[in-house]
Amino acid sequence: MAWSAARAKASFPHTPRMNPDRIALTVTADQPGPKISRHIFGQFAEHLGRCVYEGIWVGEDSPIPNVRGIRSDVVAALRAIKVPNLRWPGGCFANAYHWRNGIGPRAKRPLMRNDTWGLAETNAFGTHEFLDLCEQVGCQPVICGNLGSGTVQEMHDWVEYLNAPVGSVLANERAANGHPAPYGVRFWGVGNESWSCGGVMRPEYYADEFRRYSNFLGNYEKTRLYRIATGPAVDNYAWTEVIMRECTNPPYNGAVMDGLSLHYYMNGLTPPAKVPRSLPAAGFDHADWNTVMSHGWFLDELLRKHIAIMDRHDPTRRMGLIVDEWDSWYENDPSHPANELYQQQTVRDAVLAALTLNLFIAHAERVHMANVAQVINVLQAMILTFGEKMVCTPSWHAFQLYVPHHDATRLPVTSNAPMITHVDGSYPRVSATASLAADKSVTITLAHTDPAKPVTIELTFTGLPAACRPSGQILTAPALTDINTPDAPNSVAAKSWTDFSFDGKKLIAMLPAGCVAAVTFTK
Repeated sequence: MAWSAARAKASFPHTPRMNPDRIALTVTADQPGPKISRHIFGQFAEHLGRCVYEGIWVGEDSPIPNVRGIRSDVVAALRAIKVPNLRWPGGCFANAYHWRNGIGPRAKRPLMRNDTWGLAETNAFGTHEFLDLCEQVGCQPVICGNLGSGTVQEMHDWVEYLNAPVGSVLANERAANGHPAPYGVRFWGVGNESWSCGGVMRPEYYADEFRRYSNFLGNYEKTRLYRIATGPAVDNYAWTEVIMRECTNPPYNGAVMDGLSLHYYMNGLTPPAKVPRSLPAAGFDHADWNTVMSHGWFLDELLRKHIAIMDRHDPTRRMGLIVDEWDSWYENDPSHPANELYQQQTVRDAVLAALTLNLFIAHAERVHMANVAQVINVLQAMILTFGEKMVCTPSWHAFQLYVPHHDATRLPVTSNAPMITHVDGSYPRVSATASLAADKSVTITLAHTDPAKPVTIELTFTGLPAACRPSGQILTAPALTDINTPDAPNSVAAKSWTDFSFDGKKLIAMLPAGCVAAVTFTK
């Protein structure tokens, strides 16, 4: 169906009737670049609010359909977006978590208080339950060890318990608890936010602690560990400098570190805000929208500057930058306790997710993994649960549009998209990513950040195989502030998109205000 201004107004009432600007983009399909690791589309689950209990774990006796206590609807939704990895148990909770409390018969596990988030903790969801969840979802586990209140011995034993073959005391205990085969957990975070909730450490002190802990985390059979050091918060470049200097190639164990983390929460309380401010999750205006986009694009500066430091110390780029906590963080929803960190989502969050994923892909040479916070019921979640009901958020739909980029090869994209100016920093009106998959299909994803007006794009391909057929999807909403609820679960959802022309080399389309679009070309 051809696009018309009248149809645009009927479908997108927040879009005024006007002649939009035209943006030209070019994709060079025969010049493949670096691999886009599927792990940058990772998730994060912490014992916080209703993320684990209700969101994931309901118990075997629950009337909510489950497999061994884990919600079946949640597993199906996560499988649908091909979640590659899941980080657990925190977050700040990891700094007080002792893994032995979460193994063995559940009736004998100790009750405790989750002092980090002011919650009761039953330990019903522990190590085996988490790894069962990962197996059901089909993703790799990322375990964050306790360097804050734990010991080297405790973290060493956790690795041995999970990865050693039967024959040692700890491996035999794992077998007795129902899993004789080693789990082969590869990804390990050594502490979390050690500059804050993880111990309020100086970078020099943490570097020594990381080297000590990491040295005693053993490799078993074919599982070589990938050890992730606590990296900086936002723009603490001094922290990155010290950790890279001290841990890149220390004497006697040069491979002690494989990745360095980075945390960035996008809201009005962190850089680049000139004046601290709290932003609403749903009842926002165009000014609030623009602030969020500005803070999202500030990640580009963060990545460039942290990567420059890493490149000086690791010019071969052996180590990965692991952005294992990122999201939008808004003011508290008054209908929920403040310590749940619950928030609704709109198409703004889908556009922000696409903008962020485009940046990770743009820096794929160094960004090897990322984890959005958090997977269910907390902050920029993929899923919201309402008792026995569940909805997928706009961010889930954005992640679904990006599935073709998993482990694909990045393709060069040039664009004349103008920058939208904002007091906290400019950001592009249209951000794009293109990739070449193993099956030779080409996918381009587009994030349109302007909340007020549509834009026409002219997308030219060079090197695209002949006779390719495009198929498109678009993610937008009748109003910018629409949300998904049990009564209206698809108010903001990706839909088939055919409102474009394609002559074999050039695609022309009009993007409505505030949207994410994806087009895949196949023979």
